[in-house]
Amino acid sequence: MKIKRPGIIVQILIAIAAGVVLGRLLPDGGIRTLATFKSIFSQLVKFLVPLIILGFVTPAIADAGRSAGRLLLITVALAYASTLFAGYFALFAGKAILPPLLGGGLDAAAATAAKTFPPLFKIPIPPIADVISSLVLSFLIGLGIIARSADAVLHVAHQFRDIVSWAISKFFVPLLPVYVMSVIAETMASGRLAVIAGPCVKLMAVCLAFEWTLLAIQYSAAGAIAGRNPFRALVNMLPAYFTGFGCCSSAATIPVTMRQTLKNGVSEETAGLVVPLCANVHLAGSMTNMVVYAAGLMAMAGEPIQLAAFTEFILMISVIAVAAPGVPGGVVLASATVAETALGFTPERYAILIAIYMALDGMSTACNLTGDGALALIADKFKSRPKA
Repeated sequence: MKIKRPGIIVQILIAIAAGVVLGRLLPDGGIRTLATFKSIFSQLVKFLVPLIILGFVTPAIADAGRSAGRLLLITVALAYASTLFAGYFALFAGKAILPPLLGGGLDAAAATAAKTFPPLFKIPIPPIADVISSLVLSFLIGLGIIARSADAVLHVAHQFRDIVSWAISKFFVPLLPVYVMSVIAETMASGRLAVIAGPCVKLMAVCLAFEWTLLAIQYSAAGAIAGRNPFRALVNMLPAYFTGFGCCSSAATIPVTMRQTLKNGVSEETAGLVVPLCANVHLAGSMTNMVVYAAGLMAMAGEPIQLAAFTEFILMISVIAVAAPGVPGGVVLASATVAETALGFTPERYAILIAIYMALDGMSTACNLTGDGALALIADKFKSRPKA
């Protein structure tokens, strides 16, 4: 009988526990071996980012443009506005709350770390392009496909997307737990884990509180615009929330999200377009998580949370994240280079962000798809308005 492999969340939790044990038991040579794997894997992630953007953003632009209509344009605009709002809400709320709550943790960790474990060797793997170049090229090709009706190029773009998705699901996602384990083991062996563990738990709790506040804002706005009871509408979406939290996939939860959205009185036409589309373009929960975790780690290091740096971070992620749905941890993987260039994250700090994000990846998924129900209420109201 074939043993079913546990889900990615369970694997990450096991990896964290294994990293703690290995960090205490392994000799320095063993920790350096894990550090070598961590170094190579982080290089591969950076190499993958432009491919994710080209592979997913290009066909997304072409497909959206070809099926453009009033409802589709309304939905895309609402999804993008909601995602940006989530980023700035998390930024300003986090800037007020996180420094006094978490300040200095990473500095204290660095001061108490008695050892460092450099990798045995390094293999530089430069990406084929930077993030901005990849985005510009994706928009150029996507818009060119629409303008020139380039069906053959669109077919190639779809196939390239499938190849990138296959590479992520078959190679990168299975190795993520090993990467997290290597990070935790090295952090444990250096003495830093005991210092940052408590602040990281606080950071997760803050993130959950921010997400539920965001959902309350989304449904209050949707209720006011659509003339519905926001509390009842949000309660109706709870089955979708907990399903998404458990399976960590917006796509897999679409049937439940659709059912609960219809229960809120949204028309079948609207729900049939908005729910599947928002599963790919509405990523308010993922944005909230990324901003809170990034700002939290900077607060733990005693660094200022600067508006200009986070504006670049938020604007870039809001586009890059379109490449991530359906790929476990796709948002955090695709954002590696942005965190380095916009926020000055080191590979070690970004590895901690990955571990935190992946440990509770279901939170962002649940928030994303529950918010889809609010956008469906708004889109249905706008769609039903007579044209001027």
